[in-house]
Amino acid sequence: MMGTELSVRLWHEDPEQGRALVEQFFAEAQRINLLMSTYIEDSEISAINRDAADRPVTAGDELFRIIQRSLDISTLTRGAFDITYESVGQHYDFRARARPDAATVAENLPLIDYQMVDLNPARSTVKFGAQGMRINLGGIAKGYVVERGIDILRVAGVRHAVVSAGGDSRLLGDRRGQPWMVGIRDPRVDGEVAMTVPLQNEAISTSGDYERYFDEDGVRYHHIISPSTGNPVTGVHSATVIGPDAVMTDALSTSVFVMGVDLGLRLIATLPDYESIVIDDEGRIFFSDGLMQP
Repeated sequence: MMGTELSVRLWHEDPEQGRALVEQFFAEAQRINLLMSTYIEDSEISAINRDAADRPVTAGDELFRIIQRSLDISTLTRGAFDITYESVGQHYDFRARARPDAATVAENLPLIDYQMVDLNPARSTVKFGAQGMRINLGGIAKGYVVERGIDILRVAGVRHAVVSAGGDSRLLGDRRGQPWMVGIRDPRVDGEVAMTVPLQNEAISTSGDYERYFDEDGVRYHHIISPSTGNPVTGVHSATVIGPDAVMTDALSTSVFVMGVDLGLRLIATLPDYESIVIDDEGRIFFSDGLMQP
């Protein structure tokens, strides 16, 4: 679902209730997917992409809040996180190994500009500033899904659980007396981990150039698009962010990836509750100041 694998693990004294909570999470994930997927023609976000250049489009409260939060994070990251990347990103098809030519990128690059998304909180409407603009919540929606999953489990009294959606995980409590051991994938060796991080009651998100990609003539074309160039970001293989909120860790891992090692870790240094681990394109590993290098 959502272009990735979703999973939930929890402990519960009542097996039937535990299984019911698992199904409740998957139902919630499907509900959010139907709201925010650009691949579903009648989703709310598809309606916005279809009509918001012509007129203000009313969004439901939930979707409006996520778009608003996305734009706030764009301001925080000075545009490194930008949901309007889809204006160029829509022209990639990684399964078909298709990418836009330079002329298409140049034509659509001016449409990557979060400041041209006009929100009206009083009416919950979204309006685009130019024809051809599109938004995509792929850099924040999975974090939102796992955070919602943990909310469901916490309200039900669960104290130990992990909910994951691809590279995004949210941990509830510890692993019954031990920390959760979360592996950060080796970005160039399938099935291997670069390191394992002990965590409890935290969120952890990793953005990598190995999630959706194809290689052509020695160049890797992947789904993390630079808002400033319209091309896949280079210089970093993966960026991991750890913190208390999966929505933020999801968006920040993309932001750090786009900004690169130096600027990305400088950003994280300004956010006391968040830490980061970055693997650059030479395989070197960098840690934010709050993490002790193993």
